[in-house]
Amino acid sequence: MPLLRQLEFAFQIVAASVRDASRFTQRSGYRAVYLQETARELLRAHGATRIARELRVEWNSRFKTAAGRADYRQRLISLNPRLLVYPAEMDRTLRHELAHILAQFRAGRRRIVAHGNEWRLACRDLGIADEKRCHNLPFKVSESARRYVYKCPQCQRDFPRVRRIMRAVACLACCRAHNGGEFDARFRLKLVRL
Repeated sequence: MPLLRQLEFAFQIVAASVRDASRFTQRSGYRAVYLQETARELLRAHGATRIARELRVEWNSRFKTAAGRADYRQRLISLNPRLLVYPAEMDRTLRHELAHILAQFRAGRRRIVAHGNEWRLACRDLGIADEKRCHNLPFKVSESARRYVYKCPQCQRDFPRVRRIMRAVACLACCRAHNGGEFDARFRLKLVRL
């Protein structure tokens, strides 16, 4: 009977933590130990034992719409705490981000496209061959007031922005149409109103 009470207590703790996911992950950097071990086992199974020892998986409460993020240099996978409500998507997101780490590990120092062929191959190896680039989870998006409006001098298209543009940015459509996709100062966006 004491063992049964211990199991019952353990289930209550897990249920409470899933119910109150926001309190569970109030600060960024809260370790996801079970997911970290799962990720390390998957990496070891695919021959990436060196990076498996260094990999960390954390919850990041600052994520709003992103489900996860992989940082190869820091050996870090950050996940959105809202995934606790979607357990099936939690594993898929972990594998998606892990595919980024595995693809870069296999490529070595060579630069690769974030969701390119190397990533697709890593997804297939990790059991998510039909993985898409973006998720379709119903995360609420907070609308920020777009205070700055920029205009292309060529096509007159408006580009509303939340923040002021601090570097030279040109209209991509015009650069593609008139300059082979390369930056051209003739199509540099101009601030028209605040």
